[in-house]
Amino acid sequence: MSKKLITYLVFFTVLLLAFFFFVFQGTDNWKVKMPTLSYVKPFHFTNQDGQPVTDADVLDKITVVEYFFTTCKGICPKLNTNMKEVYLQFKDEPDFQILSHTCNPEIDSVPVLKHYADSLKVDTKKWIFVTGRKDSLYQMARGSYLLDDPKNNLEKIEDQFIHTQFFALVDRKGKIRGKIYDGLKTIEVQQLKRDISRLLKDK
Repeated sequence: MSKKLITYLVFFTVLLLAFFFFVFQGTDNWKVKMPTLSYVKPFHFTNQDGQPVTDADVLDKITVVEYFFTTCKGICPKLNTNMKEVYLQFKDEPDFQILSHTCNPEIDSVPVLKHYADSLKVDTKKWIFVTGRKDSLYQMARGSYLLDDPKNNLEKIEDQFIHTQFFALVDRKGKIRGKIYDGLKTIEVQQLKRDISRLLKDK
């Protein structure tokens, strides 16, 4: 192979690399995409103010999802302490919200959720607490958000009780993204915050 041909090959290789650099510069095309795990199925619940909350309210928002119950003395206080850190960091973002579902709707009525929300001193337009039919709440936890084993749906609903420390992250299109985050682990809560920031930048 002649030196002239080698020179041309090197030149065109450099030219091609420069082309791709300028095409992808300033984009996220080089970044590893956050995986899609599931999607939000239709639902209809009631919030702490007695207003309906549906799957339509998740669209066009970045939503963090959890399950808890107000009388919990175990993991829930720690979970919501960590969730409040997430809330405080993103509460001024117009496209951000938290959706906290009760896993004990027999106790957590609308007034009980209202009292609980007030005790946290949060903006309930940004951090929303919902109740509803137990079977519907549990089906969403398992079938949409992947926060509990779907096989548990085979048990009688009156014998079931979800008690999970996991958070889910939903993008603007209603897709569950990233991973299922352990809300008791600081390192995973920090990862959740970084992933929220990424999704907020993704218009």
